Amino acid sequence: MVPEMLRAELAAVPDLTLLERPEDLDRYSKDAYDYSPVLRERLASCRAALVVRPDTVEAVAAVAAACCRHGIALTLRGAGTGNYGQSVPLEGGVVMLMGRLRAVRRIEATTGVVTVECGCLLKDLDQMLRGHGRQLRLLPSTWRSATIGGFIAGGSGGIGSVRWGFLRDPGHLLGLEVVTMEPEPKRLQLEAAEAEALNHAYGTNGIITALTLATAPAVAWQEMVIDCVDWPSAVELAQRCCGSALDLHLCTVLEADVVAQLPAWDIPETKADRVLLLVAPDAVSTVEQLAADCGAAVVFSEAEQHHAGHGLRELTWNHTTLHLRHHDPDWTYLQMLLPQPELDCLHALKQTWGGDVLIHLEAVRQQGVQRLAALPLVRWRGADALERLMQQCRDLGALIFNPHVLTVEGGGLGVVDGDQVAAKQRLDPAGLLNPGKLGGFSS
Repeated sequence: MVPEMLRAELAAVPDLTLLERPEDLDRYSKDAYDYSPVLRERLASCRAALVVRPDTVEAVAAVAAACCRHGIALTLRGAGTGNYGQSVPLEGGVVMLMGRLRAVRRIEATTGVVTVECGCLLKDLDQMLRGHGRQLRLLPSTWRSATIGGFIAGGSGGIGSVRWGFLRDPGHLLGLEVVTMEPEPKRLQLEAAEAEALNHAYGTNGIITALTLATAPAVAWQEMVIDCVDWPSAVELAQRCCGSALDLHLCTVLEADVVAQLPAWDIPETKADRVLLLVAPDAVSTVEQLAADCGAAVVFSEAEQHHAGHGLRELTWNHTTLHLRHHDPDWTYLQMLLPQPELDCLHALKQTWGGDVLIHLEAVRQQGVQRLAALPLVRWRGADALERLMQQCRDLGALIFNPHVLTVEGGGLGVVDGDQVAAKQRLDPAGLLNPGKLGGFSS
């Protein structure tokens, strides 16, 4: 319950809307955590007592101050596209919707560095940047509906990771504006070194109100779809593309049984294993030659069209999981970095699990090295089977990023990040930002 005195204080805050209808409390207490049957069970009962929507940074600070004075938990929410319960209020309290803070404050003409408020939609930001000859380096497959603040606070990589690595790699996040969670909140400007501790911390250790990000020169990407004679050839083609002098923005490898359950849109249907690429136009002829060398066939090659919403981006990363779950909600997934050589690990998993594990790979750059990450589709057979599968992946040398756990650390490397905890101690000393989500602080 929210104390009536707190509610009255918030009702008097300028530029702040209070949402109290039961359907609003239910809607804004959930995100896309239902991808995980484990989280679906654990988080089903979590519900905010009050939802607020600020229009200004001043209103954000007023909410933080009021919650601190009353000792009430505060959970931040962007568009709610996260899959790990990032914006679910574990201990109830107040959920604050950040989507009205959406102004692009500055785009530097010479460098393309952009400063933008946290609630700006990624698609709107990318479109605005393209008007200046720039584009975002990294995007989730939910880029049409996700916010930039939510992506930085809760994401890790996505479209663009084949070249630019992951969000926490130095050089992406150049600074943050944050509001502290204190009875008298401060509005701080954090430089890159301090800001990194709030990157992928699920909004648990500071209230991000604006971000300064590096961008890249805009490219009119070409979509290419390539069907391969078998699975080893598909993996080889992906590796050849990543190892060539191509301007490459996306490289996805899908097992045929995955492709069969994806929407075809304008792409020819197939029973083959498939590689999906976004490349610069001058790379098309090279990709065609690489495909021919691997005995593969280019079945689709057209300029990317952003307006339709039916492009290759929406077939990759966790949109692949989304599409299969539309067919059958018993599909869930894992996230891992594969050992090298990758085919040995994948063959062992298929030998053990057969059709209960369908392979989906994304090419990424990890610490400057080209690697293959896996987001395999997993048939839900219960928690014990899932744990056996994850243990086999670990035994084979894969690095698991578990999407079925509650805490920030559990979904990462499984260890406490001292910088994240220290930032929370400084910016949220009472631990009121979604208590229980940052395990290192809770312990």
